[in-house]
Amino acid sequence: MSYELKSANALAGGTCCYAGSRLPVRGPKRDLTRPYFAFLGGTEMFGRFVKTPFSDVSESLIEVPCVNIAAVNAGLDTFASDAAVLKVARQARVAVVQLMGAQNISNRYYRVHPRRNDRFLQAQPDLKALFPEVDYTEFHFNKHLLTTLQALSEERFDDVRRHLQETWVIKMQKVIEALEGRVLMLWLTYDLQGRSAFSYEPTLVERSMVKALQARTKGLVEVSVTPAGRVDDLEGMQLGELDLPAAQHVLGPKEHARIGCALAEALQGLS
Repeated sequence: MSYELKSANALAGGTCCYAGSRLPVRGPKRDLTRPYFAFLGGTEMFGRFVKTPFSDVSESLIEVPCVNIAAVNAGLDTFASDAAVLKVARQARVAVVQLMGAQNISNRYYRVHPRRNDRFLQAQPDLKALFPEVDYTEFHFNKHLLTTLQALSEERFDDVRRHLQETWVIKMQKVIEALEGRVLMLWLTYDLQGRSAFSYEPTLVERSMVKALQARTKGLVEVSVTPAGRVDDLEGMQLGELDLPAAQHVLGPKEHARIGCALAEALQGLS
């Protein structure tokens, strides 16, 4: 196994922002005057620590520019509220949209950070009424909050879970509508093997939710994936000296290659 010891920000092209947006997405900035496919998603699609994310793999196979507008720690809200990024995706021939977790969206129970959607900002009155015994100042991440609530009361947590799932479907529908239905959904599924109160990723996204959206889109690509540390897929990663623990939990180069091949096949079918 080998990997390069350098800052993760030293990835080729670094990050960039498209006009009107403050969101740092995968660089380098691409020419949007030629026909292209857009790739919209979170950390997996961005390709943290990886030289060649799966958008680049797909581009090399189909020979059509694949513009990576994914961001580290982004969630559905990141894009639903960013008109400039949505415009880049809407102008594409097709937008590949990663299905991201339902925990990372603002809702009637709590608010999340507008760009780094995994960050918990504030409990809403409805959540304080449902779980009055909780000190919400202790939480910085949504998943920590939700695992705590679930441990306190499965019955009360079910109300939160159902609301998050319903809100996720509504927000996904709005994104699909904003992109005029030219969407290829990408569902990257992780089996966490019981190491979390939530046994799979993307969190709280169930097949019935995806099926409710499928008829509005150009299709679905589903790939079961495994983090780099569990399959020794760290070869060739670009890491800082303290990045190895984090790198073990993201997708490695081999998984990116596999996803890129699957997407290239699907995109060629839509061309």
